[in-house]
Amino acid sequence: MTEHYYSKSPETKSAREAWTFVWDGHKLRFTVDRGVFSRNEVDFGSRTLLESFEAPSVEGDILDLGCGYGPIGISLGKVIPNRNITMVDINERAVELAKENAANNQVYNVDILQSDSFEAIEGRTFAAVLTNPPIRAGKHVVHSFIEQSYHSLLDHGELWVVIQKKQGAPSAQKKMNELFGEVEVVTKNKGYYILRGKKV
Repeated sequence: MTEHYYSKSPETKSAREAWTFVWDGHKLRFTVDRGVFSRNEVDFGSRTLLESFEAPSVEGDILDLGCGYGPIGISLGKVIPNRNITMVDINERAVELAKENAANNQVYNVDILQSDSFEAIEGRTFAAVLTNPPIRAGKHVVHSFIEQSYHSLLDHGELWVVIQKKQGAPSAQKKMNELFGEVEVVTKNKGYYILRGKKV
């Protein structure tokens, strides 16, 4: 299989660069590299997820599942300073970048870990999980993210997923309907679906 960003140790030669991203009045600077997802900009799906997300009423930590170099978790940490944001990714290069980016943007309410899905955070619970899942890793990984997220959520906690219709949104929605008491399509934008499942 050709190497892609859902790899533990990318072998692609490093070539770092940095650029800025303005989110909710905050100017964030991200350092990125080859071998991580969407290194040229914050991808449209992640931006749509950020724009759609509303923190749940239940108190508790938020999980950025598959955080990459950190655009979702760090952006949320900046605008929701009273919540702790846990960020995990299988890709060790992405995790190191996320740690650097959090520090450089002075976002301190984050906990960033290398983890194959929930491996390093087993037993922890969350008020919300956000994910832009690794589509190229396959449907089984995406559905595993959904199922494991459900089991990690507190009562009334929420899973937020961004996924393109052509890359499996209907299938992901069906999987969420099997698990969650409430599922809705929050947003549709240019083929991207924002799905929200509430554990009730």
